[in-house]
Amino acid sequence: MLAACAGALPLAAAQRVDAPADVDWVLARIVRPAPARTPFLELRGSALLKAPLRITGEYRRPDGDTLVREVQAPYRETTTIARGEIVIEREGRGPRRFSMSRAPELAGLQSGFGALLGGDRLELERHYRVTVDGSRRNWTLRLVPRDAAVAARLSDVRLRGRGAELRCIESQPVGGDAQRTLLAGAVVEAQDIDDGAALRAMCDGATAPGMDATAR
Repeated sequence: MLAACAGALPLAAAQRVDAPADVDWVLARIVRPAPARTPFLELRGSALLKAPLRITGEYRRPDGDTLVREVQAPYRETTTIARGEIVIEREGRGPRRFSMSRAPELAGLQSGFGALLGGDRLELERHYRVTVDGSRRNWTLRLVPRDAAVAARLSDVRLRGRGAELRCIESQPVGGDAQRTLLAGAVVEAQDIDDGAALRAMCDGATAPGMDATAR
């Protein structure tokens, strides 16, 4: 009897991991109330480069109304979005300030990520049409802007995850190349990877080769 129960556990776990993901399930796992912080690795492609330019740093959310993007390499720059204003501070230069009305896509980013990290589905759907594809093992949450000014610049944002971990954000500008940002555990796994295709695959699949996924 004990052996039968033990044998059934892996099957039950596999069925749970491979169950379809949905919006509420994903939001419940990636919620991170402020204050929160996570490392990032941004990949910027160029026809002149053999591999994408790697920009590393940290995202911080000190409170529910503030989003900070701190670049640590290959240069130092801090962008703070708060109280309707964007402040960009780069090493060796004075700070630049401008209203978010000049960059509606950043205002949408702040509102959207505040809603995402706060687990507020109603607020998220006020700014985006939200869908989820995939299983709890590997899922993609797609955000399509509702605001016309944002949609004129940004086609969609795809958040890719593995189990309970958000691992990559892929932004698709209108008429441009996708920008990929690895997060959290994916940043650690990508430290020794220089091949551009392998780095892009980490985002597209939200997992590194040879690694399994778990869900809670």
